[in-house]
Amino acid sequence: QVQLVESGGGLVQPGGSLTLSCAASGSIHYVSDMGWYRQAPGKQRELVAHISRGGATKYAYSVEGRFTISRDNAKNTVYLQMNSLEPEDTAVYYCKMVVVTTTYISYDYWGQGTQVTVSS
Repeated sequence: QVQLVESGGGLVQPGGSLTLSCAASGSIHYVSDMGWYRQAPGKQRELVAHISRGGATKYAYSVEGRFTISRDNAKNTVYLQMNSLEPEDTAVYYCKMVVVTTTYISYDYWGQGTQVTVSS
């Protein structure tokens, strides 16, 4: 079994910054792709940022230049540095990892979600 645990959400004023973390543990051989998604009330879940095992990144247009995704392969952890936050960034943020387990089978795993609220 593999577990993903997120941390770092909270309430921040417009223009502020937050850093989210998501750490995987369990029967992990290695982690392939990692990503952050978000879901605002009444909206579908959307991809925010993605990073490959080799470090290639891509971002949603709405966060390009403000958010940075990074990873620590030794710690099986992905980060999302969020700067210049806007009220429109308010959502529950979820991490997702493609994990190759110790049985050499690949599965998608999701974190439990962490609330980010941008408000004055």
